[in-house]
Amino acid sequence: MFRHVKQLQYTVRVSAPNPGLANLLLEQFGGPQGELAAACRYFTQGLGDEDVGRKEMLMDIATEELSHLEIIGSLVGMLNKGAKGQLAEGTENEAELYRSLTENGNDSHITSLLYGGGPALTNSAGVPWTAAYIDTIGEVTADLRSNIAAEARAKIIYERLINVTDDPGVKDALGFLMTREAAHQLSFEKALYSIRNNFPPGKLPPVEQYTHVYYNMSEGDDPRGSWNSDEHFEYVAHPQPAVDGGDGLATVTLSKEQEALVKAMAKRTQSDPAVDPLTGAELGSGEPREE
Repeated sequence: MFRHVKQLQYTVRVSAPNPGLANLLLEQFGGPQGELAAACRYFTQGLGDEDVGRKEMLMDIATEELSHLEIIGSLVGMLNKGAKGQLAEGTENEAELYRSLTENGNDSHITSLLYGGGPALTNSAGVPWTAAYIDTIGEVTADLRSNIAAEARAKIIYERLINVTDDPGVKDALGFLMTREAAHQLSFEKALYSIRNNFPPGKLPPVEQYTHVYYNMSEGDDPRGSWNSDEHFEYVAHPQPAVDGGDGLATVTLSKEQEALVKAMAKRTQSDPAVDPLTGAELGSGEPREE
């Protein structure tokens, strides 16, 4: 159950309207690394988690992400406030209004016109939010690793947003949100490593024959490190197909009826390497071809 608290989790102070910056902030409102995606990701995980402590953590962080969504939405609303009134009331001439919305090369006029200057569930390019951003798979060790990466990506987006604004109030709020991403990442890492057997994910063990093998699949110099060291892996410098000892060919067992149909289809559709047909591309080039 939720109750809306009218005060924000962090105070929003915007120095002046800036529709271009508002448009960029939508990346963290309705974008793939944004707050709504994070909230939905952690809610779906928390609702299905059987561990009491981990469930509590996931639900707490999911709820906090919703409060962050409110902060970002409030920032967008404040930054668009002047443009919203101008669009609604038409107080400026057309050229001046268009210039104010599109200055500095931004395309905020798209979201301003479509959504009247309010926060839209899109990313900064106007692409609508989608549940496809939620990558919960229902295996806790895999989901926690995904959460760690998601928080890291969100922190980087906040850093970049901080770098493109000189508004001290906006910088302050974004700094808080960026910091909370790092705090959540630490919580998820702690939760992951509190699971004694957290790698590999899932229940089935890897096939022992291939578990500690590194295949060098590129030509030229191959830098060596712990990721492909002889200490941790059997390093295969020149892997040849097939590594299982077979001939590397794909086969399937067919019934006699299926095999006859496949042979008939192959015969009907086979190509003739002796034929050199004149193509439409050649005719279109206008160059005569020697016979």
